[in-house]
Amino acid sequence: MKINRIESNSFRLLLYRKILYILLIAGIVLTVFSVYYTMWSRIPSTIMVKAGTTQTLDFKLPASGRLYREEALLTSGVAKSASSAKQESVEIDFSVPITVKANQIDNYTMNLKLFGVIPLKEVDVKVIQDIKLKPSGIPVGIYVKTAGVLVVGVGEFEGEDGQIHEPAKYVIKPGDYILEMNEEILESKKQLIENISHCEGQEIVFKIRREEEIFDVQAKPELNLNGEYKMGIWVRDNAQGVGTMTYIDESGCFGALGHGINDVDTSELMELSGGTLYHTEIIGITRGRNGAPGELTGFIEYDDNNILGTITANTAKGIYGVCSQEIISQNEYEYMPIGLKHEIQEGEAQIICSLGAETKVYDVEITDIHLENDNVNRGIVLKITDEDLLATTGGIVQGMSGSPIVQNGRIVGAVTHVLVNDPTRGYGIFIENMLEH
Repeated sequence: MKINRIESNSFRLLLYRKILYILLIAGIVLTVFSVYYTMWSRIPSTIMVKAGTTQTLDFKLPASGRLYREEALLTSGVAKSASSAKQESVEIDFSVPITVKANQIDNYTMNLKLFGVIPLKEVDVKVIQDIKLKPSGIPVGIYVKTAGVLVVGVGEFEGEDGQIHEPAKYVIKPGDYILEMNEEILESKKQLIENISHCEGQEIVFKIRREEEIFDVQAKPELNLNGEYKMGIWVRDNAQGVGTMTYIDESGCFGALGHGINDVDTSELMELSGGTLYHTEIIGITRGRNGAPGELTGFIEYDDNNILGTITANTAKGIYGVCSQEIISQNEYEYMPIGLKHEIQEGEAQIICSLGAETKVYDVEITDIHLENDNVNRGIVLKITDEDLLATTGGIVQGMSGSPIVQNGRIVGAVTHVLVNDPTRGYGIFIENMLEH
């Protein structure tokens, strides 16, 4: 019996030791991974620099590598001529501040290693034009038309024969765009409905765009209880809303919202054939509170006399287009330089927006900067500190998306989202990401 007890205790001790070793190894692996990920996220995968200007990159990172380029570049204050710099590479050490100047627009690549040994990441360095933007902050009414007719739902209905019919099942899906019907280009939801109602029960050929593919499908409408031919699909051909214009560039083009226009039913980015910006008047404000985001209510009169611009693109980083000359001349702010993501600092900043008849500047605090974030619309974390804005709206509310963020006399981004559980806090997009369009 004693021998059995000794063996049992020895087995338990050995098992405990194995478990401790496993936990120790797992802890070391997790620690190493955490440190590596922290280092990895401290430098963006894309660094932008402005042509013709001297800038400092200070990531405080024990990483080094080589910068491959074709044109002259100044690094650490050392200049080289374009003739001698072509097809060469420059050693980069981010453990110390790096002074960089690019002479012209171009693209470069850095292969970085931690401590000069452990592969970290490949970084694209893009030299962009040193432009100036006029901050806007005005509320705008948005009207956009889809590129084709967007299918937002597919369902069933009871037919004239008392049977349940699903003509579009397995043929058309939510998120599809119907471009043509029997080789006739579709420009509106009304046109689609009328064509189906007059099909006399004949099979119809639909040209569909599904993500990146365009193809034809065939389906036969059925009669409903009212004796009308239907396909059992719900469609949309336009969208409206209120947002904020972010900037106007020196050529008269604008960027707004800081995020794309997504369909409310499919949550997909809407593909547009075009759109229009209209003057809007803020007539009501619903204050935000924990768990319930607030909202700006605008009155939009869709009249040619109220047009502020034309929308030409809807992207995940904002909507873009051309301003009317009237809105350019009425903008009260001067052109200012842009601030790139590596130039932004935690601390005081301002946003520009309108809650009534005019735009105003409100104080905010940038509390965090995500240089490497999977969500491009959430690179800047900010908190509303302005007492007047907090008293009026409770913080960030719907309709303020696109409000320019300004720090140290530079446009650095635009407001995009509010934290549902804390309306005083929210997110913003880097202005350099908006300008990638």
